[in-house]
This record gives sequence, structure tokens and C-alpha cells, in this order.
Amino acid sequence: MILQKNKSAYFHFEIIKEYEVGIMLIGSEVKSCRNKHIQIKGAFIRIKDGEMFLKNTHISRYSYDQNPEYEEDRERKLLLNKNEILRITSKMKSDSLAIIPLSFYTKGPYIKVKIALARGKKKYDKRESIKKRDLNRKLAVHI
Repeated sequence: MILQKNKSAYFHFEIIKEYEVGIMLIGSEVKSCRNKHIQIKGAFIRIKDGEMFLKNTHISRYSYDQNPEYEEDRERKLLLNKNEILRITSKMKSDSLAIIPLSFYTKGPYIKVKIALARGKKKYDKRESIKKRDLNRKLAVHI
């Protein structure tokens, strides 16, 4: 079940390759995620000391959480194999790509994140995608 989707990522970036990764959360964050209290617009992924961290993601405080020191915007570690991290970083550096989160979803009892290697679109590419979207809407209305 999809918990949150980063719709603006599909508009601002050209998606090259997608990956499914785990995320390290505390218990109250998992419950908050299952209640769909997540905001990932503007989120990005940094690589630090051979590990991947999700930054600028807002997971609201769970309503029954008693922890007064909870940080809603803290960086969260992504769970990947070392080989996957090396493969992603080499592609990222060689092709000047960004790593962005596309969606949060559940897979069994786990919360997963779909991340992507992406290239930022230019302004004319964005205008072209808007034209295509409008044309598809007009065609759908006529049919």
C-alpha cells in the first residue's frame, strides 16, 4: 500500500533507474507513517561515509508518542547493501545524477522507500511535459 508519493519528483526530474530500499525508523515513526503523516516533497538523499541518509523528510509526531525530544525532520538512514551503494554512487558521479525518494509504501510489516537515480529537467523539458499532459487530457475527454 502506497503511503506517500513524491509527485513533484516526476515533474522536476527524468527518472533513470529505480531502487527499493528499507528505512531505519523508530517505533512511533512507523505508526505515524502507517497513518500517512509523511511529507517527502523536496526530500533528497545524501551519501556520507559509505551510507545513505534521507534528508528533508517530515514525519509528523505520532499522536500517542510520549517522547518530548522527537525530531520530525531528522535524517534517516536507508538500508542497502554496500555493493548497491557503491553501484549507485558510481553512476551518480559519472553521469552527474541526483538520488531522490519517489514514494513510501508498505511491504508486509516493513516500510520501504522507492528511490531513483534522476537527472534534473530543463525548463523546456518541463514545458514539453505540460503540453503532453494537456494533450492527453483533451484526447481523453473527446474519447
